[in-house]
Amino acid sequence: MSIRISKENCIGCGRCVSVCPGNLIELGRDSKAVMAYPKDCWGCASCLKECPADAINFFLGADIGGRGSFMTFDRSGNIYDWIVHFPDGSSKTIEVDSESANKY
Repeated sequence: MSIRISKENCIGCGRCVSVCPGNLIELGRDSKAVMAYPKDCWGCASCLKECPADAINFFLGADIGGRGSFMTFDRSGNIYDWIVHFPDGSSKTIEVDSESANKY
């Protein structure tokens, strides 16, 4: 599993760089985020949650049952939406209330 960064959507804010616990993301010469070794990605999704431009998505490969799906993230207040996009064009949204997510 790893992330994919869209250079077209990246605004070069560097927020993903500052939250990556493995220091795997950096800003390239064009001031766009780049990950030289995506296979080293820990899969924490911190960058995905931090990106304000929807430039990062999380690739769900066959090794974890994703069969080529990818996941995006959207936040509205304390509601986090994890959207899984399947290869057939369909999608599924998993809604998490961040206020009560760690309640139990």
